[in-house]
Amino acid sequence: MTSNYYIYSNDWLNISFRLCLALIFGAIIGLERQRQRKPAGLRTHMLVSLASAMFTLIAAMQTSAMQPSTDALSRVIQGISTGVGFLGAGEIVRQSSEASQKPEIHGLTSAAAVWVSAALGITAGCGFWQLGLICAVLTFVVLNVFKKLEKTNL
Repeated sequence: MTSNYYIYSNDWLNISFRLCLALIFGAIIGLERQRQRKPAGLRTHMLVSLASAMFTLIAAMQTSAMQPSTDALSRVIQGISTGVGFLGAGEIVRQSSEASQKPEIHGLTSAAAVWVSAALGITAGCGFWQLGLICAVLTFVVLNVFKKLEKTNL
């Protein structure tokens, strides 16, 4: 059984499809965040998702050109997760310091949404469009439906 995340550098149609898919996945989440007037909105989520897909494609293309190995791809995914964690931490700290001098925690949902956008980019980069689409829709549902449930004090 062969995995579909391997890709060859001359397959520009497949590469373009995966990158556009990453933009769409990021836009699904980013539009909701933009609508809620969050600092990390449409463009931020789209760029995080696109960058994650690009890093993933670089590893997948390098792996395809050489010996098939998931080590490089695994390291890239770990690096993306760590790097986006720093973006999320910055979002939380920025939100907390603006509100008051007291230590408060704000922006956790926005940070989590940015992290999900990165994961969606990884799924697009690997060519797992079904997984990405399902996760994008579920994330949109969580950000919308569960916010309404939180307001009803469940």
